[in-house]
Amino acid sequence: MTTTIIGFPRLGELRELKFETEKYFRKEISTDELQAFAKELRKKHWQVVKDAGIDQIPSNDFSFYDNTLDTSVLFNIIPKKVKDLGFDSLEEYFALARGYQGEKGDVHALPMKKWFNTNYHYLVPQFEKTTKIQINSTKIVDEFLEAKELGIVTRPVILGPFTLLQLGQYHDGTTSADFAADLLTAYQEIFEKLATAGAEWIQIDEPGLVVDLTAEDITRFKEFYTTLLANKKGLKVLLQTYFGDIRDIYQTVTALDFDGIGLDFVEGKETLNLVSNQGFPQDKTLFAGVINGKNIWTNNYADTLDLVSKLPQNKVLTTSCSLLHVPYSVGNEEFSKEIKQYFAFAKEKLTELVALDSTDQTAIEQNKQIFQQDRITANQALQNKIAQLSDADFVRLPAFSEREALQAELLKLPKLPTTTIGSFPQTKEVKVTRGKFKRGEIDQASYDSFIAQKIDDCLAFQEEIGLDVLVHGEFERNDMVEFFGEALDGYLFSKNGWVQSYGTRGVKPPIIWGDISRSKPITVQWSKYAQSKTEQIVKGMLTGPVTILNWSFPREDISIKESTYQLALAIQEEVLDLEANGIRIIQIDEAALREKLPLRQTDWYSEYLDWAIPAFRLVHSKVQAETQIHTHMCYSEFEDIIQAIDQMDADVISFEASRSNLALLDALNQNNFQTQVGPGVYDIHSPRIPSVDEIKTTIKKILEKIPTDKVWINPDCGLKTRGEKETYASLKNLVIAAKDIREVL
Repeated sequence: MTTTIIGFPRLGELRELKFETEKYFRKEISTDELQAFAKELRKKHWQVVKDAGIDQIPSNDFSFYDNTLDTSVLFNIIPKKVKDLGFDSLEEYFALARGYQGEKGDVHALPMKKWFNTNYHYLVPQFEKTTKIQINSTKIVDEFLEAKELGIVTRPVILGPFTLLQLGQYHDGTTSADFAADLLTAYQEIFEKLATAGAEWIQIDEPGLVVDLTAEDITRFKEFYTTLLANKKGLKVLLQTYFGDIRDIYQTVTALDFDGIGLDFVEGKETLNLVSNQGFPQDKTLFAGVINGKNIWTNNYADTLDLVSKLPQNKVLTTSCSLLHVPYSVGNEEFSKEIKQYFAFAKEKLTELVALDSTDQTAIEQNKQIFQQDRITANQALQNKIAQLSDADFVRLPAFSEREALQAELLKLPKLPTTTIGSFPQTKEVKVTRGKFKRGEIDQASYDSFIAQKIDDCLAFQEEIGLDVLVHGEFERNDMVEFFGEALDGYLFSKNGWVQSYGTRGVKPPIIWGDISRSKPITVQWSKYAQSKTEQIVKGMLTGPVTILNWSFPREDISIKESTYQLALAIQEEVLDLEANGIRIIQIDEAALREKLPLRQTDWYSEYLDWAIPAFRLVHSKVQAETQIHTHMCYSEFEDIIQAIDQMDADVISFEASRSNLALLDALNQNNFQTQVGPGVYDIHSPRIPSVDEIKTTIKKILEKIPTDKVWINPDCGLKTRGEKETYASLKNLVIAAKDIREVL
């Protein structure tokens, strides 16, 4: 056997790429300086992988923002409006990623969606009538040559044409068929350029094969690759899949002239059966994804070697997906040695692959001892409580229509009530002060005084511009999941466990170490304080159990359903405490509801929605009818699970909608969605400031689809990552636009 990986984290060991790129955004460094830094970072990462003993090393897995965006740029899939700005290549690239508002024009960022079943986000390719597919970038060849100069012959990686066309959005009456021929020609040119540069292999990623495929999909894939593989220009071609199995197209794939086929043996429920029962061609190499690329627990070598023994001889050991989805190294953490032995981040997973490949008996024996000892002591009382839950525990009474009428009478909100999603900008001052408090440089009283003043200022601004339902700003919170995890029993927290979410945005998922319970109130202090400072309603802000679970690294020794129910009971206690302290609107965010939704529709309910939706209902089932429950969801496609979302039985749901052109609204109508909705009226992930007229146009589009008495006006996500200047200007415009529409109504 030999070893490889699908991809490596690119933010850097300590998020170096994030900080340098943000310097570039602030014009503190030049394009050349940013490119030089990136080149050194790539060199470091290739050397780390090589030094670990990995045999085959990928290249072009690096990106300044997103690999799907890189592929769009490579093939000139760039909206005309962005092309017309006349930028150089890197400026144009970031205009696509972040939007642009300045002297040269005003363009929105590309739509952003979740990358399959992960918390990573990709930028959606936009195909227009004017789109001319052609080679527009030398990045894939340049990075191969960079590594070659270092003495490392890499395997260049590129997103495949099937998935690229599958993920794209089509405008001006175009369809994917309009671009297939030119795209095929462009891929053939890439083959030729890489072969000329000295490449031996190319890795073509096609995660789009692990979803439900139609006969038409299979035919399209076969036709494309039959032509592409007919002249490989001397390259060996690896078809790489991940996030599931390819049961619908396995026989087609194995019959095609691929030299290697990468299959996921971690999330691919049917992968072993496919290989065992239908066979694997002897003239191809099986790239066996046996190391979990999405979770951070140490691999159980005995189990994995048992799996490997069932596979054909012609194989390479690899990860189940790119290591982009895990932190850089356990070596950067301050856990005790006893705890560290249970974790493997990206760098440690390289070591695991090498140990499995060499069947290092010392390493195998040490690994065996880890799994022979009890890691935690179970909370038996909590487990019993979950076992005793009945149907009544998941039902809120009275019914929605009765609650809606009662809440309207008591809350006395105007038409089109305005609010925000919760967080306000986390300025440098906020982060520095929080850091001083954590390090013990200031005491609790000083920190509390600082937070109180920030809340006072935030409330005053909201009152000044005329928002109807206020928030306290969440200045005391580092992250919407980590903040809650820190207050719950059963969690561990890394110091440098950063994972890329999108662009320069990193998240640091907490680790579910044991059974989860709440020992004291988490948010009551500051929610109660904020409400005491104003006559207007202040929302209590919580993160829901499914999102906390999905944005944590979950346990592997119990089901995620059981962990989620533990979280639901803990957050339920918090909801009831907020209500008891006079908080009349409580928002329970489920931003990541869709994240672990199975990629195959046949598994949606049986494996996920049948417990994820009840988990949310469990959180708010005991509140009074007068208490209005909100939730928020963002950056996923929700149209096909609208009925399930309605079954969450919230009173108000706000959605990300601005980047998806309000496509969700049709689905709400078609499914007779009963819940009040707040479709986001502007995109907060871009620094551009929407004008009053722009927001008014968006509101009018919403009102064409949704009854006025069902609509709330809000941004499409929290404002934590934005600057104060753009935030305040955008919110002022939002309120003016809503009031203007209100007057017309």
